[in-house]
Amino acid sequence: MSAWFAVRVRPKHERTAAYGLERLGFEQYVPLHRVRRRWSDRIKEVEAALFPGYIFARFAGCERLRVLSCPGVESIVRCGKTDIPVDEAELAAVRVLVASGRPLLLWPRLRIGQLVGINNGPLSGLRGVIVRDAENWRVVVNVEALDRSVAVEVDRNMIAPWQ
Repeated sequence: MSAWFAVRVRPKHERTAAYGLERLGFEQYVPLHRVRRRWSDRIKEVEAALFPGYIFARFAGCERLRVLSCPGVESIVRCGKTDIPVDEAELAAVRVLVASGRPLLLWPRLRIGQLVGINNGPLSGLRGVIVRDAENWRVVVNVEALDRSVAVEVDRNMIAPWQ
């Protein structure tokens, strides 16, 4: 049975790899969006890969070697020795976002409970754990010695994963 997989491709070879997979008879999808690029003399809107270095392909596990032999393909995203299938609902959501024509930005994925840092504003440099309360994002700072915590509401664009 075939499933969708994320395929890692050589830098700037998303379309080449997609064309090669299509020629081999595989269903493929490269999410593209419009971005503004600045040159020294002008600004131009161009189509770029939404996930640089990755495309999606539908294939059965037994066809893995054919996919890997395609020009531009480097690997299939996996966990350990197992290829990780992409949820079709997630891929459908990406298709809807791309088809909307609205400006898209890649955004770091934040998980509730993840350690984050605040990048700007009066709390810049602060580090804590991210929590979500209804519609609000909050960063919780622990004071271990007092066995207490303090939470502050922040805008989503102020925080990033802590490195």
